[in-house]
Amino acid sequence: MNSLGQRIKQIRESIGMSQQTLAEKLGVSRPSISQIENEVRKVCAEELKKLAGIFNLSVDALLDPDKEPQIVIRESREAYGSEPTSRMRINIPQKNLQKFKEVLIYILNKVGAKPAIGETVVYKLLYFIDFDYYERHEEQLIGATYLKNKYGPTPLEFRKIVDQMMVNGEIIEVKGKYFEYPQRKYLPLRKPDLDILKGNEIEVINDVLGRLSDMNARQITDYSHNDVPWLTTEEGKTIEYEAVFYRTPAYSVREYDDVV
Repeated sequence: MNSLGQRIKQIRESIGMSQQTLAEKLGVSRPSISQIENEVRKVCAEELKKLAGIFNLSVDALLDPDKEPQIVIRESREAYGSEPTSRMRINIPQKNLQKFKEVLIYILNKVGAKPAIGETVVYKLLYFIDFDYYERHEEQLIGATYLKNKYGPTPLEFRKIVDQMMVNGEIIEVKGKYFEYPQRKYLPLRKPDLDILKGNEIEVINDVLGRLSDMNARQITDYSHNDVPWLTTEEGKTIEYEAVFYRTPAYSVREYDDVV
């Protein structure tokens, strides 16, 4: 796929729209449009939605040049139609260290023995578990802080928690190779405490593991790079949970009402 900036420029020019006109419609300065098109400035999730509306495309079609344009735009990302939900979503990561440990132990017990499941894959599994749960339930499961880097989403708290778990005899670290690549694996020394995890949390965890745990580090990293929360975050910045409500259908785990 071409870069998002190139895609925006291509669509803008194809409909004969100037940078100034697009800037006015988007509510930004003309230099900002130039920066977006030249990949100097990232597009946030709200701007992505606005751009789709300006170009009369779905967000999915805006991101994927090979996809047939869809005239219907998912204007609202609320589960219950165009009305806002009754409870306010919290977008600031709410860390739950005990749940972090139990989710990690659960993952390692279920799929940790698979050859490709090293630290990099575990990072992405945790990310999709956290963000899928937030999209479905508008509440946080682990609430870890995920940073954007070239290897995909990285949980900021991971190293400190893992070090503590190794000291406590809950997991062990095994260093080796996956084919020719160095790999750091973690193996569990106990079963997860299922009293800590709710049924709907286990459901999301199992769904993510079923979809993604057969991927190797390269595959799951590439996969994470096309998720809207990662796409719309600046390098080295925190990925915002709220961006899940602008996901494309290929990544969304929740049904939304389409608005024409």
